[in-house]
Amino acid sequence: MRRIWGILLALLMGVGLGLVYAWMISPLRVVDSEPSLLRADFKEQYRSAIAAAYAANGNLPRAKARLALLGDPDPVAALNAQAQQMLASGDTFHQADQVVALALALGENGVAASTSTIVVESNTRVATDASGKATETLPPPPPDVPIVLTETPEIIEMEPTQPVVVAESTPRPTRTPIPTFGAPFKLTGQETVCDPNLPDGLLQVIVYNTNRRQLAGIEIVVTWDGGEEQFFTGFKPELGNGYADFIMSPNVTYILQLARGSDVATGLITPTCQGTNGEPYIGGIKLTFQQP
Repeated sequence: MRRIWGILLALLMGVGLGLVYAWMISPLRVVDSEPSLLRADFKEQYRSAIAAAYAANGNLPRAKARLALLGDPDPVAALNAQAQQMLASGDTFHQADQVVALALALGENGVAASTSTIVVESNTRVATDASGKATETLPPPPPDVPIVLTETPEIIEMEPTQPVVVAESTPRPTRTPIPTFGAPFKLTGQETVCDPNLPDGLLQVIVYNTNRRQLAGIEIVVTWDGGEEQFFTGFKPELGNGYADFIMSPNVTYILQLARGSDVATGLITPTCQGTNGEPYIGGIKLTFQQP
């Protein structure tokens, strides 16, 4: 009996230690998951970030490509439904207006300008003389008029008809107002991240407002010698609305700044970290920006 209790106690201790390790010491982190697999509320945050990015740069093809990752059967209907839900739930009109503006742009882009062309043609026949040689081109007689043959056929010249083209006017796109996020951002934190579970050279950026709430749709500009790239916060809502990341290459110095004005983070280069076994590996950098 004592042996059975000992086995049960060992099993319970093993299960408890396993749960502590899995939930607290080394919890599961989902990285680079497909947007189509997100929960409904995360998909809404993803659409809001796409709408904010479109309002900032007006790049409609890029917005369409990002929306396609969600796998919505009708992206325009999904955006309209989300905008109505945002207004009903008390969200700001500015955020809902961005979603509506993107839906309108997609709707206008999906309707191609149509033109109708009316072409009038006339049939002709060739008259021949007694020797069988072609002489002139004549119009066909009406079906209810009898044909009268003469020695010299009468020549009737037909003016060539021109095709009539009726074109409809194409609606011109309207400029989407660019949102204002307030005061410029301050660089409040810069730290080296040594985590072997993260990708090598991962540059993480987190953007907060004055109330320490993460902001989605903030454009970030990274430059280096001979290159530049822009990306936005909010495309990984499972890591935070104000989160964005970028992969740095070794031995390259980067400069990072928020597009709407902020402190400039200079001299960013991949750090070298030391593993538990003594082997070196490439670490990352974490930057934090906040509105004053």
